[in-house]
Amino acid sequence: MKIGVPKEIKNHEYRVGLTPASVRELTSRGHSVLVQTGAGLSIGLTNEEYVAAGAELTPDAATIFAQSEMIVKVKEPQPQECAMLRPGQILYTYLHLAPDPEQTKALVKSGAICIAYETITGPGNSLPLLAPMSEVAGRMAVQAGAAHLEKSKGGMGILLGGVPGVAASHVVIIGAGVVGTNALQMAIGMGARVTVIDKSVDRLRQLDLVFGNRINTMFSNAHSIEVAVLDADLVIGGVLIPGAAAPKLVTADMIRRMKPGAVVVDVAIDQGGCFETSHATTHADPTFVVDGVVHYCVANMPGAVARTSTFALNNATIGHAIALADKGWKKALKECVHLRNGLNVAEGKVTYEAVAKDLGYDYVNADTLLG
Repeated sequence: MKIGVPKEIKNHEYRVGLTPASVRELTSRGHSVLVQTGAGLSIGLTNEEYVAAGAELTPDAATIFAQSEMIVKVKEPQPQECAMLRPGQILYTYLHLAPDPEQTKALVKSGAICIAYETITGPGNSLPLLAPMSEVAGRMAVQAGAAHLEKSKGGMGILLGGVPGVAASHVVIIGAGVVGTNALQMAIGMGARVTVIDKSVDRLRQLDLVFGNRINTMFSNAHSIEVAVLDADLVIGGVLIPGAAAPKLVTADMIRRMKPGAVVVDVAIDQGGCFETSHATTHADPTFVVDGVVHYCVANMPGAVARTSTFALNNATIGHAIALADKGWKKALKECVHLRNGLNVAEGKVTYEAVAKDLGYDYVNADTLLG
């Protein structure tokens, strides 16, 4: 199979779909890989390394899209990239379609086979291709929140961990999954007072056994969220419904009554965000203020630590990339239910139920396309 790796073009996105090591895994199996010149240069992955791994270089994305049977990316295709997709071509990347009707429309129109990292499953209903970026985003959320609590960044001017004689900040984390767990580890490490909110008592019990009195746990409901948010200096939203739009758990009224200069970090913004006042921002212009509360809603947070993120992501994605290349998409999806769960759009049809429901498309079960 001929596999293409274009340079990412989203604002401040420096990650790359395949590392030279991943390219070598594919070329050693007889596949050819076409990489856009400079695709990994900004994170220290040189053109020479790609050539040594067996890749062929080309200076423009148009050639890659025209000649490749499978496109491997990191972020969702931008409009000009969607326009270059063709029927039957495989797109293997993050998509996050539920809050993005325009992208969904373009992918349906393309006729391409669109497989989303974020809905590929693993044992125990895990999301192994989303997990590494959730780990990065959870840890970054605390860093970003701490930085924007500084007065020069619009915050109230407090240090997350306090100092002797001065109380530590109160960090509230909504969601105790991968994002929330990594965020609380960072927040505890920085000396903050941490409250974790989740709807799973079993998960809260697990965290309590590990962290004990270093954290407070609360069952998620409208009342507990309101109480915690109004007392918080920093709120991190890390909720996820796989493939679907995130629920709006923090209302505009709660935001209005928060402390002036408090900060919210919406890690769920890729799926539309869990704060009612959120809208997506970029690394170039990461924040905005609503009712005195600083909102950090960067939609590709891990892109800021692009080298770490690229290697972590490739560790998770290369196995399925090899399967798709070796077997073709139909056979690969037939043989692996977890990979089949990643199919969101194919041959002009929406094949992921949550996306179809959120955006008003007819849902077509992937099995009907596989024969």
